[in-house]
Amino acid sequence: MEGTEFKYFNIDVSEKDKESITNTIRDFDSYRGGVGKRNIIKVIELNGNQLNIKSFKRPHFVNQIVYKFFRKSKAQRSFEFAIKLTDLGVGTPKPIAYFEYTTLFFFKKSFYVSVHLDCDLTYRELTKDFNIPDYDNILRAFTRFTFQLHEKGILFLDHSPGNTLIKKNGKAYDFYLVDLNRMRFKPLDFETRIKNFSKLTIHKSMVEVMSDEYAKSTEGDYNKIFELMWKETESFQEKFHRKKRLKKKFLG
Repeated sequence: MEGTEFKYFNIDVSEKDKESITNTIRDFDSYRGGVGKRNIIKVIELNGNQLNIKSFKRPHFVNQIVYKFFRKSKAQRSFEFAIKLTDLGVGTPKPIAYFEYTTLFFFKKSFYVSVHLDCDLTYRELTKDFNIPDYDNILRAFTRFTFQLHEKGILFLDHSPGNTLIKKNGKAYDFYLVDLNRMRFKPLDFETRIKNFSKLTIHKSMVEVMSDEYAKSTEGDYNKIFELMWKETESFQEKFHRKKRLKKKFLG
């Protein structure tokens, strides 16, 4: 692995596991499989535990300088945000460690390690299959979960379909956030809260249900919430598709 190695582990990781994880990171490319085009995620079993290891794409030249001197790496932010979410009682796979590799002037690679969480589904499935058992209750529970994030001053900037894992817990549902490197912690105003739903779906019917449940949670006005949530959803979709068209036009 190129550069000087820096590693930071959660306080309850044993020395044996630290050594095993460190060796695994150094040999990461030798492990088969992996999910993702830009960032690569591999699930690797170590000492009887399944670990989720995310290798972040090497930054471009300018960001190699930025991450070296001015900004925390995505791996460090993911780890620290996971710790903070856990302290706030918000579900996320247990953080284990992060690794960074740097040279004298440049940042090269980073890795985030967490316990692998087997989920029953993600929010993405809700956008594709409206016949999922207990569909309405799951979507409403997710909306209440998002409301609780907002009440705790958590703005999850990548609140998008693939970044919430869902596990059935008896008749209830538990939610776990992943892909954590972009978050803000601050009091949230009404517009910011509703805009936080804009990346989740293209389906008006889902926005109607989420607006209804958010209105119940906040004792707010459904029409006002729905109008803003749908407006922000349409705006995000317009920007998303415009960006895709421009990329296709100039990059082929």
